[in-house]
Amino acid sequence: MAMEVRRRVPPPHGARPPRRGAGGEGEKVRVQAGDALPLPIRHTNLIFSLLFAASLVYLMRRWREKIRSSTPLHVVGLTEILAICGLVASLIYLLSFFGIVFVQSVVSNSDDEEDFLIDSRAPAPRAQAPPPPAPTPCALLGNLAAAPEKMPEKDEEIVAEVVAGKIPSYALETRLGDCRRAAGIRRESLRRITGRDMEGLPLDGFDYASILGQCCELPVGYVQLPVGVAGPLLLDGHRVYVPMATTEGCLVASTNRGCKAIAESGGASSVVLRDGMTRAPVVRFPSARRAAELKAFLEDPANFDTLAVVFNRSSRFGRLQGVKCAIAGRNLYMRFTCSTGDAMGMNMVSKGVQNVLDYLQDDFPDMDVISISGNFCSDKKSAAVNWIEGRGKSVVCEAIIKEEIVKKVLKTNVQALVELNVVKNLAGSAVAGALGGFNAHASNIVTAIFIATGQDPAQNVESSQCITMLEAVNDGKDLHISVTMPSIEVGTVGGGTQLASQAACLDLLGVKGANRESPGSNARFLATVVAGAVLAAELSLISAQAAGHLVQSHMKYNRSSKDVSKAAS
Repeated sequence: MAMEVRRRVPPPHGARPPRRGAGGEGEKVRVQAGDALPLPIRHTNLIFSLLFAASLVYLMRRWREKIRSSTPLHVVGLTEILAICGLVASLIYLLSFFGIVFVQSVVSNSDDEEDFLIDSRAPAPRAQAPPPPAPTPCALLGNLAAAPEKMPEKDEEIVAEVVAGKIPSYALETRLGDCRRAAGIRRESLRRITGRDMEGLPLDGFDYASILGQCCELPVGYVQLPVGVAGPLLLDGHRVYVPMATTEGCLVASTNRGCKAIAESGGASSVVLRDGMTRAPVVRFPSARRAAELKAFLEDPANFDTLAVVFNRSSRFGRLQGVKCAIAGRNLYMRFTCSTGDAMGMNMVSKGVQNVLDYLQDDFPDMDVISISGNFCSDKKSAAVNWIEGRGKSVVCEAIIKEEIVKKVLKTNVQALVELNVVKNLAGSAVAGALGGFNAHASNIVTAIFIATGQDPAQNVESSQCITMLEAVNDGKDLHISVTMPSIEVGTVGGGTQLASQAACLDLLGVKGANRESPGSNARFLATVVAGAVLAAELSLISAQAAGHLVQSHMKYNRSSKDVSKAAS
């Protein structure tokens, strides 16, 4: 059965979506400030609009007559005084009413940009709002082992209504005004529905307000992950200690050994080849010919400046770099690339793309927008377009490891490493039909750093695309190693980077927040750190495999002597 997909028309600028009560359709409508007016809000707006227009017209006519008759403008009569008062009063009302809506719409559409105003060296000041009334204490927020009958009566009633389906679980934060209490009630409701206690999942000790509306919905606790530090990694003259969140034994230790070998050999160097996030909408035309016409228009260099102006007005930091198109029948896929400052930038580029689509709709009215993302981006998927064209930061990192360091620290020799890399990472990956996977375990390090620093872990898929190259240099005595990673997608503002633990890890690297002097440099340095850590980990793992030490190291670091059966009981 075919499904027809139609373009969703965006709401007009400044319009606000209809508000729903926390309890669903049956919830009573909230009391609004306009309800206190003697007239309905639309009538009040009309009266002040007419007053403003009438006062302005009257004053303009009077002033024109005074100019013609050479009468001083400051000489005013009673009617003119009343007109001036009416003009000022109506102007104040209209600005306060419509101006606030406009400002709110701009603020709500600038999530990525607000983060760029944060100085990485000092916390941003926060407006001091009067503290809300203290909510009723909830036993679920304290001792989780407390008996359900000890719960406050109000919480017991809410839990019962959530279990019965009368209150949706997602509405608890809005209804209660206390994110921590909402998580506790949701958790207790889940315990009663499933019969599972979730005793090992902690609830206390986390700021649930910090994730509301931006990181995670319907929280019932948080997962603890150990964070190790590898280093120092001597990269581009900087001594960097790399935070890694992982549960795999040997990973941090192995990366640390690679860092030692690099540091004792003089350090590694890196270069950022490209820096641009992508978004690729898909549109449909009545014919392939029409799709080809739009493709030619978008790829014509003469039209780039116009497209850039339309695209760039959505952000102070997003700047269009280029557009590449692909056609499949009468479907056109447009891959927009733009710089995004210190943000990873998915929201930023999406807003710019929407501006361009709205602009193109005037000249191509038969264009049907199927989706803002048509997978030609390509986000969170292994794709050749990212491997070839790049996405996010394209980085190359290299180092020369001295012969004595290879023998002393890595416990192997240069020729064995070069041969193993060819047979394993290059030929072996080709036999497997790998796409961007010509490496030993780049994904291991990328994921660990991503989780520690608040990146999107799902973007590990394309960010881990890497080719590792090893060759003998200096008459075969020393080892040249490099990693080429074309699509590292990282940011130092937005998303999970603002959470306390993740922000602390970014601060350890010296890239917390945005760089005010050079926007984008913090995110680029973080990308080079990721590549440098991958370089160290690749060097260490390949050395362990060449020396036959892999199994022994995992037996030492990745096996627990704890009696699991006794711990479970």
